[in-house]
Amino acid sequence: MKLTVLGSGSSVPHPKRSSSAYWLETTSGTILLDFSAAAISRMAAEGCDWANLDAIWLSHFHLDHLCGIAPFLFGTRHAPEMADRTKPLKIFGAKGLEKLLKTFDAANNYKLFDQPFPVELKEVEPLETFEILPDLQAAAMKTPHTAESLAIHIRDRDDKTLVYSSDTGFTKALGAFARAVDLFVLECSFVKNKPAEKHLELAEAMFLVRYAKPRKAMLTHFYAEWDAVDFAEEVQGFAPSCTVIEAHDGLRLEI
Repeated sequence: MKLTVLGSGSSVPHPKRSSSAYWLETTSGTILLDFSAAAISRMAAEGCDWANLDAIWLSHFHLDHLCGIAPFLFGTRHAPEMADRTKPLKIFGAKGLEKLLKTFDAANNYKLFDQPFPVELKEVEPLETFEILPDLQAAAMKTPHTAESLAIHIRDRDDKTLVYSSDTGFTKALGAFARAVDLFVLECSFVKNKPAEKHLELAEAMFLVRYAKPRKAMLTHFYAEWDAVDFAEEVQGFAPSCTVIEAHDGLRLEI
């Protein structure tokens, strides 16, 4: 698997970090993990083969994680790159996904689902296992952020594994969910003294990394306060048990 960070920031505008989106290449196809508004241009800027995107995972319904999907579908209806496509685009998320996307569609009769290719909407229950792509197994876990928010665990046919937390408050269960994965992608919105209970600060994120014991971890979803600190120095203060990577837009990782 290969991961490209398209957006490592939050909902607040930042000159170097766009909102959440991660391009995942697997042996079974490609998945976009969350779909911020900036992801449309970021995919093109990073050379991602967006016309052949196989699946989209929407972790929850906050706009900085999904509001790129409607304009993307609005554009693909007429994109020359998509005209001959026949394979489906699969969109996964929590219960309420179909209602939400169809509400976007109905707002101005955009015909978002009138595409040259099938668009398949699949709502996922917490702890349900499912095949996100052929031979690519996934499971979802409820996280303490919104009523519908889910983390996802992905395993490919070569037994490479990734967990993407997306936005979450602290729960030890997330560390268990990510136990021994090859890459644990974990939000870490704040350095310390977090103002929001349903996000993580560094001490909480590092506890979960130590508890999960992944091969590597990547912290992401940074607010601007991170600009004023040395990431490596702050992380080293918690004596990490594995490599802990600072996400930044354009970062590419081999898993």
